[in-house]
Parts: sequence; C-alpha cells; structure tokens
Amino acid sequence: MPAITVDTLTLPRLADAAPAETERTVVSVTTGPRAYEGEGFPVVRAFAGVSSAALDPFVHMDQMGEVEYEPGEPKGTSWHPHRGFETVTYMIDGLFQHQDSAGGGGLITDGATQWMTAGSGILHIETPPAELVESGGTFHGIQLWVNLPAKDKFAAPRYQNLEGSATALVSSSDGGALLRVVAGEVDGHTGPGATHTPITFAHATIAPGAQLSVPWRRDFNALVYVLSGNGTVGPERRPITGGRLAVLGTGDRITVAADAHGQDSHRPAMEVLLLGGLPIREPVVSYGPFVMNTRQQLIEALEDYQAGRLGVIPDDALMPHVAGSDR
Repeated sequence: MPAITVDTLTLPRLADAAPAETERTVVSVTTGPRAYEGEGFPVVRAFAGVSSAALDPFVHMDQMGEVEYEPGEPKGTSWHPHRGFETVTYMIDGLFQHQDSAGGGGLITDGATQWMTAGSGILHIETPPAELVESGGTFHGIQLWVNLPAKDKFAAPRYQNLEGSATALVSSSDGGALLRVVAGEVDGHTGPGATHTPITFAHATIAPGAQLSVPWRRDFNALVYVLSGNGTVGPERRPITGGRLAVLGTGDRITVAADAHGQDSHRPAMEVLLLGGLPIREPVVSYGPFVMNTRQQLIEALEDYQAGRLGVIPDDALMPHVAGSDR
C-alpha cells in the first residue's frame, strides 16, 4: 500500500468543473512491456510505443516492481553516469538508497522522492539497502526522466530529497480519491519538487466506483499511467488497467474513474500517475544515460565520461550489497 494515505474527508478538495471547461479526450492507450533494469530488477517500460512528441518534456519512465522479494533477491543499479536531464525516483513501497558524485544521497523510503538534476554530468548509484537485501520485502516505485531544455543541459548537478510528508495532499470533490502532488501545481496545491522544466507529477488513489476530475494546464501535455487496478479514462470512458498509459488531447481537465468492482486483489483501490509538462520542442538525441540535443553532444558526453569529467566515485562509495556478506 502507498505510505502516504490519509482520510480524504479532512483534506481540501479539488474544484468542480466550470461550465466552460472541457475534458481531455483519449488519443491513445498503450501497454508497457516488461523488462529488467540495472542488476536485474523487474520493470514495466511505461512509455514504450509512444512518440517522443506526445511525451515531451518526458523522455522515459519505468515502473519498478511491484515485486515481493525473498531474502537475498533485492537488486538495484551499479555506479553509472547521466547528463542532460533529471531523474526522478518515487518510492511507493520499500526502500532504495542513493549516492552521487556531487555529494547528494540518502535513503528513499515509502512515499519519498529523490529528484536528481544530472545537468552537466554526474555519477550515481541506486541500490536496496543491506537490511532489505537480507530480509527481502516489497519493492515498488517509479523512475521518470524529465528532459532539460538546451539552456539548462549543462546546469550544475542538484539533488533534492523530498520526504513523503512534504507532498501536497488534496481530495477529489466527492472525497473518493486522494491526490498526492509531488511536483508542479494542481488547482492551487503545489508539490515540493523544484524543476527546471515546468511539469506536474502526481499520484492518485481512486476508491472503487469513484471518479477523479483534475484541472490541468491547457499548455501542458497530459499522460495517465495506471500503476494497478481497473477503470476508465476520459469523457469517452476508455477502459484502462495496470501497466497501461493513456495519452490525452487538449482541454482543461483530466478525468479518471475506478471500476466499482474487480480491482486488484492486493490493492483495494485504483492507483494512477498523472503527468504533464510544457513541451520543450527541441531536438532530442539520446544514447543510454545521456539525453542531448545533437549527436556531437552525445559523443562529447561519452568522451567526458571516459575521461572522468562527469564526476568521480567517492572514497566512501555505496556499493550493491550481497546477501550474507559485509558489503
């Protein structure tokens, strides 16, 4: 279950739609394929099959897990570089430990987010802490890549640790849905994440039979990703379920409804992510951990990494823990 859960009846509520507001219709629904990342943890490639123009300013998103690890099974990533964008790791359940070459780091736990601006270049690692590797347990989160415009591609690296308690909480107009705003603004409620690129990133829990109608900036794109559960999206009530992404058209509001029956057995409600941002509309050339504007910039990023100019692994470097060992 998501860690940040409260009584929606005590929260401020989203405003009902005004007569002149229009709902965003569904342009497409895609299903993310399953794969493995890092040292072998399971992910759903949420954006697979969707055009970069529809995603802009987002580049990539993985749903990590949901998986129930046995002792010794939890896995993460080893040290690796990034340049030209921001990585957002949102932990819904479980623990993840972060360290980077710019001095950022900490334990990301239930409901918390680590927001790392790679900018001009950085090395980092994300791995389960030793206690989770030894004990096993639930692991479920999101990693999102947010593009940076050309003017910010070489910004100084930055790390933000956003505790779950700092997340802005608001309920639907009928109290049937809880919305957690991690970054950006929804109906006057602003999340704690500071971003170079204007975006909104929010996580909603929608009770069976309830509907969430969210005001949305007209100049933002709009994406709805279902983490788990079953329901519909848009005024046409297009069916959508776990692991699927809906791209929406223009308009003033996003509408998602949860089916009254048939939610996932291990979760009593529908869980969805709402994503949107101001499109950058610049060339995007990416290769592995680098997201740049030109092929020459990619070559330079690789050369800089090989020459050690993207950072140095610190002497007290965090390393992946192996069950039954001291490291």
